Amino acid sequence: MKNFIHGILAVCALASAVSLTAQTADEVVTKYVAAIGGKDAISQVKSVYLESSVTMMGGENPSTTTIVDGVGFRNETEFNGTKIVQCYTDKGGWSINPMAGAASATPMPEDVYNGGKGQINVGGPLYDYAAKGSKVELLGKEGNAYKIKLTSKENVESVNLIDATSYLPISVTSKGKMQDQDVDIVTKFSDYRKTDLGYMIPYAIDLDIGGQFTLTIAVKKVELNKTIDPAIFAMPK
Repeated sequence: MKNFIHGILAVCALASAVSLTAQTADEVVTKYVAAIGGKDAISQVKSVYLESSVTMMGGENPSTTTIVDGVGFRNETEFNGTKIVQCYTDKGGWSINPMAGAASATPMPEDVYNGGKGQINVGGPLYDYAAKGSKVELLGKEGNAYKIKLTSKENVESVNLIDATSYLPISVTSKGKMQDQDVDIVTKFSDYRKTDLGYMIPYAIDLDIGGQFTLTIAVKKVELNKTIDPAIFAMPK
């Protein structure tokens, strides 16, 4: 009986190991791409415009996000009568944040830019990652999610949790700074909805910066392929 039990345990351990390695990082990413709409749908999206409500510090604040694929990303959020702006392009980034003492446009430090510039691409940093000079690695599973480590060509690392059933992104964890301290930035995604083109967009996003600052984004309006003036990405002089 003891040998029988040991045999069963060995089989279970082997089955667990096989289930863990049955997928490669590339296979998970391929299924992720299909889950968010597939290459055909993604290639049709040239721009994304979002209107959202951002809940932080107990209040709701209007926000807009504009993306032109491969060209630029711009987010504007109103807070207590001021406007916070973050902008990334294929060449550099800048921001306006009166809350941090930067009332006028300021160029982003290189590490901040490298950590966020992936947002200029429709489909996200995992989509077509090899062509962008990035690498992926399967770290295993966490619950019912695959852990995919993405390392950009600038050596910026992030860990993406991909649901093992739907293959939609659950969260991404990256490194950042809060009051000059290194912290984990965790962004969680939910409430995915399919657009007319078949491209999936999360309508609920929760952001946690080192456990010190949190905010929730609720998307209210989505427009795809809206005509965007690229001048909005230029840093004001």
